Amino acid sequence: MHNQNQTNQSSSIQTNSSPKLRVMISETFDPWFNLATEDWIFRDMDPETKVLFLWRNDKTVVIGRFQNPWTECNTQKMEENGIKLARRQSGGGAVFHDLGNTNFTFLSSKATFDKAANNKIITRALGSFGLEAFPSGRNDILVNTADGEKKISGSAFKETKDRSFHHGTLLINADMTQLGLYLNPNVKKLQSKGITSVRARVVNLQELNAEVTHDALCKKIIEEFFDHYQTTAPIEILDHEYLKNIPALNEHFQKMSDWNWRFGEAPQFNHQMSERFDWGLVDVHLDVHKAIVEKAQIFSDSLHPEMIEQLMASLTKIPYTKEAFQTAIRKVAVDLPMIGDYLQEFESWIAKEIS
Repeated sequence: MHNQNQTNQSSSIQTNSSPKLRVMISETFDPWFNLATEDWIFRDMDPETKVLFLWRNDKTVVIGRFQNPWTECNTQKMEENGIKLARRQSGGGAVFHDLGNTNFTFLSSKATFDKAANNKIITRALGSFGLEAFPSGRNDILVNTADGEKKISGSAFKETKDRSFHHGTLLINADMTQLGLYLNPNVKKLQSKGITSVRARVVNLQELNAEVTHDALCKKIIEEFFDHYQTTAPIEILDHEYLKNIPALNEHFQKMSDWNWRFGEAPQFNHQMSERFDWGLVDVHLDVHKAIVEKAQIFSDSLHPEMIEQLMASLTKIPYTKEAFQTAIRKVAVDLPMIGDYLQEFESWIAKEIS
């Protein structure tokens, strides 16, 4: 959408009563950059300025602020297929993003925040493609189809004492098979105290009108944004060069890309797993908080109680990661070389269970 930079602004004259606007489009598909940009917009920009930010992520699962990635996502398949995990600052459920999914962000002062106005901008933009769209409940936008009402957008909200933030997704041509592949966790006996996602009937906008593309829809959203506020602004194109020039944005990026934010912020949960080996039955119970194993209990009929005792001690107070478990178990194997093959089997099994 480079040609947006050349938009002739003379058609709309900004008056003293018109609000100040900023419109930004991201040219990177890096979810950590885009979510960092959102955080930068929310925390560091003038709340009296009405901001519209449009962006896309490539092959990413984005979870809500208080969600547990291990109960929301198939983290093993994500790792195998190079799917990124991102945690946003706002609430809501887990979503899968690819380049068929367009995201919008609105920022305003808390005093002038108007969710209905934001929804109107989106639904009027969709209406220009002949689509009958309307908000539903607090978070969703639905469209009427021949098969009934279907969801094409979900939103989340955040606010502080002086500013409000509203962002959402628009399904244009998202790969729904990927959606199901990564948002369905492995069948584990995990009991989480975090927020779980609610699945809904969804449809891609291109199934309803093939002319709906990312660029075309963004153009219409920007037009409706300008029309609603009766003024215009230059279109700002964002990319990774911003990280070099804006320290605050770079700071947000470092946080969003950090493992401790993406995984370490997981709420408390319990993971129970069991397996029968030739040398005995093993039943493992893990209490995990902030991605650290607070307590590890292992029940077993193995003839080697010293192995079970050392494993319980070694698996406590370590990160809930495959690498941390492997390191801990290999240290036990050094102390117990006579049953190193048992421990190797145990390591291979549990690494798959928690990945």
